[in-house]
Amino acid sequence: MDLSKRYRHQFAPIFFNAHLINCEVLKNLFICTMYYKTILTFALANLCIIMTLDAQVQKIDTTAFFGVAGYRVTCSNKKEDVNQVSISPKKFKTTIRDVSFMVKGRLTKILVDDLNDDGFPDLLLCLYTGTKNEKGSIVGIYSNETAIMPVAFPDIFDDAKLREGYKGFDEFTIMMGSLLRSFPIYKATDTDTATGGTRVIQYKIVPNAEKRMIFKVLRTYMK
Repeated sequence: MDLSKRYRHQFAPIFFNAHLINCEVLKNLFICTMYYKTILTFALANLCIIMTLDAQVQKIDTTAFFGVAGYRVTCSNKKEDVNQVSISPKKFKTTIRDVSFMVKGRLTKILVDDLNDDGFPDLLLCLYTGTKNEKGSIVGIYSNETAIMPVAFPDIFDDAKLREGYKGFDEFTIMMGSLLRSFPIYKATDTDTATGGTRVIQYKIVPNAEKRMIFKVLRTYMK
């Protein structure tokens, strides 16, 4: 007697239910796989964005001279809001010790020239703050034969005329022993694109009444 034929109809529901169970398991497994694949793809995309942003922020390690003397400047630029800058004077007639201090923002470049006409190199640190590193400022260092000392850079928001139409995007350059700061002027109706031209401010390092070195505005003009 063929037992397989006799009991086939009895075990058929079991085989059928097992088939349904296997299909349901496979379905759930597929859903889980797609879910975790989506999460992994999203995580990798975010990681790529973070790595791209980090790659755009470069560590500064540069040396510049005016005449025979100059400075080596290093900055990790790891943080958006505050970073440590280290300055090492080079080839001065007397040994001047290295200094390190914290600055606001990220350091993008340095400028070296004689900005107070005393024959010794002065150092300008070009710093930027903001979500797009759009607001520029300067930390100034002037030198003599035996020491280097800081020079306070004026806040543009303290001058009503100079700050008119200002939204950042500063550029700093050196011209004949003076500092030039230029930035686009935004009119009241401007949104993303400035249409008011470019303002240029020319600075010089000079002693004030107390014989302390300061940045003085020599002139300002539009171009």
